[in-house]
Amino acid sequence: MVPLGCLVSGPISHRLGRKKTMLLVNIPFISAWLLFYYANSAPLLFIALALTGITGGLCEAPVLTYVAEITQPHLRGILSATSSMAVIIGVFTQLLIGSLTDWRTIALINLIFPTICFLALCLMPESPYWLAGKDRLKEAEEALCWLRGWVSPSHITGELKTVYEVSQRTVAGGMDDKKEYWWKIFSKRTFIFPYILISLAFFICSFGGSATLQTFAVTTFASLDAPLEKYTATVFLGLAELIGTAVCVIIIHFTGKRVITFISIGGTGFCFMTCAIYDYLNRSAYIDGQMFTWIPTTLLISSAFFSHMGIRLLPWVLCGEVFPAKGRSTATGAAACTGYIFASIINKTFLYMVDLMYLWGTFFFYASVNVIGFIVMYYLLPETEGRTLKEIEDHYAGIESLNNKPSKDKSQLKEKWAVSNPAMVVDDLESKL
Repeated sequence: MVPLGCLVSGPISHRLGRKKTMLLVNIPFISAWLLFYYANSAPLLFIALALTGITGGLCEAPVLTYVAEITQPHLRGILSATSSMAVIIGVFTQLLIGSLTDWRTIALINLIFPTICFLALCLMPESPYWLAGKDRLKEAEEALCWLRGWVSPSHITGELKTVYEVSQRTVAGGMDDKKEYWWKIFSKRTFIFPYILISLAFFICSFGGSATLQTFAVTTFASLDAPLEKYTATVFLGLAELIGTAVCVIIIHFTGKRVITFISIGGTGFCFMTCAIYDYLNRSAYIDGQMFTWIPTTLLISSAFFSHMGIRLLPWVLCGEVFPAKGRSTATGAAACTGYIFASIINKTFLYMVDLMYLWGTFFFYASVNVIGFIVMYYLLPETEGRTLKEIEDHYAGIESLNNKPSKDKSQLKEKWAVSNPAMVVDDLESKL
């Protein structure tokens, strides 16, 4: 159900607004947790799962688009990674609470999070770009003043001018522009190339092992005779994911996305390859596995750290950067749909792969995906950190290349530019092409 929610999240957030969509999805989340708590049969559990799935998918486009539309360019990478970090914190809390109490109690505890989220969102303004696109220019001005620190309109004159220009083009376009928005965006170079890049990143992070390791952590640790209690080992796995995500948030602005991605893929591949070798030697009785059970446990926890330091967050960060402003919510929803389909496929096939290839063969497959992914991303991944959205769009339009992070002098210049021009760069370059 998650991919279905992702597909419709773009049109819904475009129609209702980013804020209202994020507010509304909290209601079915609350209903789902109550259904979990009172469930007395398997069908009710599946209904609750389907409800959380479709509403979780509905979150993708409004959240990622909202972050892209309200942040200043020099903060975009960090804040985009922070949104992914919130997801990892959620996963970690479930692993931690799950080791302490039963699942029905967890369902009641989880009611707290959407309730807090709903109340917090009530205090936030709507996206200025969405408001301007609906010809609600006064509200767009008030929202922008709020987002920039409760400043007066005189402090956001330059940014507001850009918002108004976008609004005038959208309002003046009428129904013809809406028709173009729905289908022509998917045939343009500036959508196709970013979509291929993000889909490849999703493929690597799903089929590279980190997705199934998180889903089947308890089973995997039990199969490898982990020296820790299997639920305790899972908590450490979640902690490693959280630390890796925090490292990404802290250093992504300084290292750039290419460097941190290559370290992430390389480290993840090495851990799974070593685990594959260990499990093969252990099953073949070449070594006494009982003496070295700490080795695979340490490697799997390390793989969680490396994967969440880069490749697990990369596609979500790119979603808010690489798609053109026109149609960003729809494109983001489509990309997220692809990512969840990949994750669903690898999770559904994991147990079959283990039956067919054993655990060592499955780990070897994951390591191979990471090796191939490293090579492919080396040639395809542009360095978007420190770049304006205009430069990123120019890259995918074939006008310039973004292979390296800009020099320190250029970065400082761009940060000064970002302070004086904090809005997203939106122009008619794509229509000229």
